[in-house]
Amino acid sequence: MAKTVKTIGVLTSGGDAPGMNAAIRAVVRTGIAKGLSVKGIMRGYAGLLQEEIVDMQGTSVSDIIHRGGTILYTARCTEFTTPEGQKKGAEICKKHGIDGLVVIGGDGSFRGAGKLSALGINTIGLPGTIDLDIACTDYTIGFDTAVNTAMEAIDKVRDTSTSHERCSIIEVMGRNAGYLALWCGIANGAEDILLPERYDGDEQRLIDRIIQNRKYGKKHNIIINAEGIGHSTSMARRIEAATGIETRATILGHMQRGGTPTCKDRVYASIMGSKAVELLASGQSNRVVAYKGGEYVDFDIQEALAMHKDIPEDQYNISKILTR
Repeated sequence: MAKTVKTIGVLTSGGDAPGMNAAIRAVVRTGIAKGLSVKGIMRGYAGLLQEEIVDMQGTSVSDIIHRGGTILYTARCTEFTTPEGQKKGAEICKKHGIDGLVVIGGDGSFRGAGKLSALGINTIGLPGTIDLDIACTDYTIGFDTAVNTAMEAIDKVRDTSTSHERCSIIEVMGRNAGYLALWCGIANGAEDILLPERYDGDEQRLIDRIIQNRKYGKKHNIIINAEGIGHSTSMARRIEAATGIETRATILGHMQRGGTPTCKDRVYASIMGSKAVELLASGQSNRVVAYKGGEYVDFDIQEALAMHKDIPEDQYNISKILTR
């Protein structure tokens, strides 16, 4: 028999991502529209364990859809990875009357959500990460904004790289996933794209291509390097020593997490937030809302965590053709 949910909580966990505020707004307003009480949990699971819980009204989420980051703040919480921390979290939810919870974050956040679900708290996860590395979904909240932010920054680096006839290595985020690097490499017309899923460490090949490109009259080179490979500064020094061509490294870093979310991130996050509340209102738990094959769907959390995701081979092959 479906569990009746009367009060829902919402938290953001792990790394922040543009569009999280749109999701929070949708959760709050959809919950209120369904006659539910809504509580905001500050600073993710860490805030839950500290009982940093506030009542949310419709006006609590006014004028936030256009803002980057998360109004609920976010933090990582080692204590919540333990059975004792998870049990404490479930007890605090029950103490505050929270019988349904929306968790916005990545894989680690979903593992915590699954534990709370097993302890009697109806829990729904929303994929919030700029890395696009959650296997069950084709879209994650924040990726579109992050990749556009990186693309614009790389365009600017290309201008100065061209002026100085340099080789530029530009490192983008993504942890151990290469989606940001792949998309930026295609969008920015990079001469090389280094992806954790594909790079074999053959630096000499990069060097040979740079030398060959210079012989063909190309005055600059852009290499997009994924965070999962890293070491961009030392790589730049080695390439300059081997080629005699001035080489600079630019690490874009956390600027990719910030900024005004794109239309896509606002709309998709809003729909996902609303879908999460609909699932809770119908008594569902231990689910992840996803966007798959052009539709909004949901998966069992454990099933979602067990899925594997890799760089699409056709996109990778196209990127290789276009960088020649």
